[in-house]
This record gives sequence, structure tokens and C-alpha cells, in this order.
Amino acid sequence: MHTVVVGTSGVTASDVLAVARADARIELSEEAVLALAAARGIVDQLAAKPDPVYGVSTGFGALATRHISRDLRAQLQRNIVRSHAAGMGPRVEREVVRALMFLRLKTVCSGHTGVRPEVAQTMADVLNAGITPVVHEYGSLGCSGDLAPLSHCALTLLGEGDAEGPDGVVRPAGELLAEHGIAPVELREKEGLALLNGTDGMLGMLVMALADLDTLYKSADITAALSLEALLGTDKVLAPELHAIRPHPGQAAAAANMLAVLEGSELTGHHQDDAPRVQDAYSVRCAPQVAGAGRDTLAHARLVAERELASAVDNPVVLPDGRVESNGNFHGAPVAYVLDFLAIAAADLASIAERRTDRLLDKNRSHGLPPFLADDPGVDSGLMIAQYTQAALVSELKRLAVPASADSIPSSAMQEDHVSMGWSAARKLRTAVDNLTRVVAVELYAATRAVELRDGLAPAPASRAVIDAVRKAGVRGAGPDRFLAPDLAAVDAFVRDGLLVAAAETVTGPLR
Repeated sequence: MHTVVVGTSGVTASDVLAVARADARIELSEEAVLALAAARGIVDQLAAKPDPVYGVSTGFGALATRHISRDLRAQLQRNIVRSHAAGMGPRVEREVVRALMFLRLKTVCSGHTGVRPEVAQTMADVLNAGITPVVHEYGSLGCSGDLAPLSHCALTLLGEGDAEGPDGVVRPAGELLAEHGIAPVELREKEGLALLNGTDGMLGMLVMALADLDTLYKSADITAALSLEALLGTDKVLAPELHAIRPHPGQAAAAANMLAVLEGSELTGHHQDDAPRVQDAYSVRCAPQVAGAGRDTLAHARLVAERELASAVDNPVVLPDGRVESNGNFHGAPVAYVLDFLAIAAADLASIAERRTDRLLDKNRSHGLPPFLADDPGVDSGLMIAQYTQAALVSELKRLAVPASADSIPSSAMQEDHVSMGWSAARKLRTAVDNLTRVVAVELYAATRAVELRDGLAPAPASRAVIDAVRKAGVRGAGPDRFLAPDLAAVDAFVRDGLLVAAAETVTGPLR
């Protein structure tokens, strides 16, 4: 099994994906253990002094004005975890919770939190045992950290609350820890606060969305190329010299991908034949510009994610010179903005894909294809309602594109009076990514059928490879009307599992 070693300098996106989705094993580096011990020594020194220090010997948030005596500090740390584990609603997905816990461990191991090495090791042990705390949909405002979600994770470390075992069964956390030989932690000064004060949930969801969208943008280039073929469009608009004079890197990459898929096609360039047109419609001709803008958005979001992955997000933090200082680094604005930006890009990519699908189905604009790609139009409805479903998904994506980060709602008796709503931005982006996958799948379903209906002209070898792979996956081609939902589910899985990109790349080589 792959092992991820956590040090003091952060982790990579591939580390997050390995832990969240592939159950990679976690180890703490010797450097991290030494840094944890050194920072803890500083906290212990401050805890022994009479002067109040936020998070060490005071209450929290609006209650930070109270100095807490030494005999109550362990209770204080337990109480913050218990009281903040106040989430509601459906359970959050296992991969999100694993990413959340792993990223909190990343910050703990930075040596800036003052958490003891044994607490960090327990966090790693819980992840390695496949124990997943029950975390709920609602409870984070994206400021002062993803408080409720992280608190539910910390509660498991205490042996309290509920968690899912490696067998997928939810049970009391204490029982699961005992079965795996993990002793519950007894929190000391600052540790409870440090376990729940970070942007880890929204960051984990950002990292996973970036990975999924990277595949989806390649998928959308492939389906756009297939639609261009099916519509007998021209590939001249994809020429590198045209995109070089507007040097957006994402646009050049999208055009290059489409051109690679279309190489060797007998279907392109017929736009001057029986139904001549000077130019293809925007949804075909401008596909690289729209997909390219989305790619450049991904690049910006990836930069923000990389910075956050290298960050130590906590309040207060332990500095190398021995100071423990309050700060506002837990505010989720940098992550929230790009989560919202990605949802906008996803909605627009879905919108242009749906327009191409509609064009394939409309006999007045499809340049000779049967209405709705039906076998016997009138008797058969073909893909009419598949496009309805796609349109409904696009409409939902537009609603999901409304930014969460433009909102703020004050909390904690106005102490936390401006929040990022980054967790909400991340949750809606996950839905947007799911829906975009379905939209691309419907275009693929229509485009492969349309290409097959162009008798006498051979598609590009890459297109042929895609069509063959789709059919092998159980997605049926043209023919009389049938129950469509199973076909749509199969083509959705084909795109979601990366099989579309893999099929095209058997001919094109790696796409950009």
C-alpha cells in the first residue's frame, strides 16, 4: 500500500487524493515529531505562567475574556470539541472526511499548533485504521475553520460520538478505537482548539474537484470534437496559429486536444456541401475559447490550493521565536473564491455542451441528421428527452454558480462578524462537478450516435476508438426507442471513471 509521509512543510494534492480516495497509509516524519515536541514545549511554558494566552488559558471566541484556571483547562479543551460538534443534516462523503482529517494533521505536524506528538499520531492511527467520523452537511461558516465538521472528527479522537468502521458500519467511536487498539486522547491546553481551527474541509473538496475537473475538461474537448464531426464542421478553427495570436494557455490546450481527436477524420470540412455555411455556430467554433477559459480558471485555483496545502492554518499559532500569536489565517476567503469561480466555469462548460447536443437533435440545424437522432421520427422520439434531462442539469448548474462567498452571516455574538462561507462553496461545487459529468455524458451519447448515422464517411481514428469503447461499455447506439435511463447511467459511468479520456488517448497519446 502507498504510504504518505507527513512532514513540517505541508503536503501535495496527490497526497490528499491518495489518503482520501485510495486509503494510503500515513506516517509522521521524524522532523514532524521533533517540531511537534518543540512547539508543545513552548505551549507548556506559557501555560505555567499567570498571564492569559488565547486558546491556552482563556475561553474561546466571544468568551475569550475569561482566564481559565489550570484545573479547568483539560475540561475546557474537551468542552470545545463536544460543544462545537453540532453539525446537522446528511452525512458528508467518506472521502471528504478523510481529506478533512488528513489536512488537519498536515497543519498539526507543521510545528505551529502546539499539539503533542501523541495526538498527531492518534490522528494518523485513526485514518490508517479506516475509521471515518460521522460528519454532517451543515455546521461550517468557513471562518474560524470548518468548526463543526472538524469538531466531529476531533470527537472521534476522544472516543466519543459515532464513526464508520472499515466495514462501512456506523458504531460508537469508542468501540471502534478499542477494536483497533487506539487509546482515546486526553486533551491538554490549546489542543482542542487546534484540532478544529482550519480550512481543511473546503481545501480537501477543492483538491478533489480540481482532479475531477481536469479529467472533465479533457472529456469535454473530446465530446466537442465528436459533435463537430457529427455536424460536418470545420477543424480549421483549431489551427495552432489562430490560438497563438490570443495566447491564453487553456484555449491553446483545448484546441490542441480537439485537433488531436479529429486527426484523420473524413467528416470534417463538409460545411460547404449540401447545406453551406460560412462559419460553424459559436457552440462549435468557440469550444476551445470556453473550455480554455475554464482551464485557466483551474490553473488559478490550483495555485491557491498549492499555497493552502503549504500553509499552517490555526489560531493562535506558535512561531519559531517562541511567541504564540493570534491571527486571522483561518479565514476561508482565498479558498472560497476559487471554489465559486470553478462552479461558474463548470456551469458555462455545461451550457455550451448542451447547446451542441441540441444542435445535433434539431433537423433544421444538424445538416442532414434525422430529427432527435430517432430511428423512425414520429414513431420514435429518439434522444428528445435525454436533452431535456441535460437542460435540467444545466439549469441547476447555473443556480449552483451563484457565489456562496458573496454572502456572510455574523456569529459568536458578533466576534466572528465576517465569514467566508467556503464550506458551502465547496459543497455546491461537488454537486456542480457531478452534474457537469452527466451533461458531458449526454453530449457523448448524442454525438456518438450522430457520428454513426453519417454513412459513408469515416470518423477520426480517435473518435472510432471512443465509439468502440462506449459500445463495449454497454452503451447502445442508434435504433428504435428503448428505455433510455440505463444507457444514460452507463455513459455517465464511462465519463466519470475516466474511460472516455483513456479511450481517446489510445490513439492521440496524452491529452493536455
